[in-house]
Amino acid sequence: MATGGGAYRFYDKMRDVLHVDVVREDEMDCLIIGLDFFITEIPREVFTFSETEPMNFVEERVDIYPYLLVNIGSGVSMIKVSGPRQFQRVGGTSLGGGTFWGILSLLTGARTFDEMLAMADRGDNAGVDMLVGDIYGTGYGTSTNITGLKSTTIASTFGKVFKMKRAAEKHAEDGEGLAKEDPDEIAGFRIEDMSRSLLYAISNNIGQIAYLQSEKHELKHIYFGGSFIRGHGQIMNTLSYAIRFWSKGEKQAYFLRHEGYLGAVGAFLRRQPKNWGRRNSIEEISLARVMSKE
Repeated sequence: MATGGGAYRFYDKMRDVLHVDVVREDEMDCLIIGLDFFITEIPREVFTFSETEPMNFVEERVDIYPYLLVNIGSGVSMIKVSGPRQFQRVGGTSLGGGTFWGILSLLTGARTFDEMLAMADRGDNAGVDMLVGDIYGTGYGTSTNITGLKSTTIASTFGKVFKMKRAAEKHAEDGEGLAKEDPDEIAGFRIEDMSRSLLYAISNNIGQIAYLQSEKHELKHIYFGGSFIRGHGQIMNTLSYAIRFWSKGEKQAYFLRHEGYLGAVGAFLRRQPKNWGRRNSIEEISLARVMSKE
């Protein structure tokens, strides 16, 4: 069982109450072992993501090292993996899944992560974010000849809230009063739009930092995993877009079908015989069948 330092007391108590021995394993070690296993042993496991190709499976690689693992949980750890069980945490950010959950639980009253992701799916970030088109106009089509950015590019996360809230307060000061609040709105802004905006802000931030770490350590392949992703299309699309944008198309974000099980599988494999694995198991079964026929 892979654990972080904060879980040790819990497992000690579980052993005393349930009389079950719990073997502790290093969390990061288990993550890397699990990821290596999925990359090298499981067909159609690794894929890239875009709105036009949601799951584009990539061919299995023989030379998997070195690579960057971006593990997104409550916070974010970025780990450079140089070889089997050779890894080093090179960076990260405190703005992760816990940030998304914490802020939305305060703003919206939602209590589950899936509920928050569902709200983000229904939202339109343009309702609260200030876009490039809001500043320079949208007369240039998909991009502006002033900045070279798309008119839909986010210029300021939640920037529209500040601008429009100030305007509403000025109207109130002029004696026009404030509009009555809708239960699904806060200060006139839809909670679904806030959810989408926050999802974009956190995902874009993680993607940009991941790209910078990959450049600093000369790592071409960037894998994303962790409980924040949860197979959610908007998260994977935003991370993918960020990596493509900052690398100018030279790098891609890679995801795994079983990304939520990296640590669990790694802890399991730590207790298995040497060279155990899916391919070896299949080879042993095939050999046994051949020998039985003889």
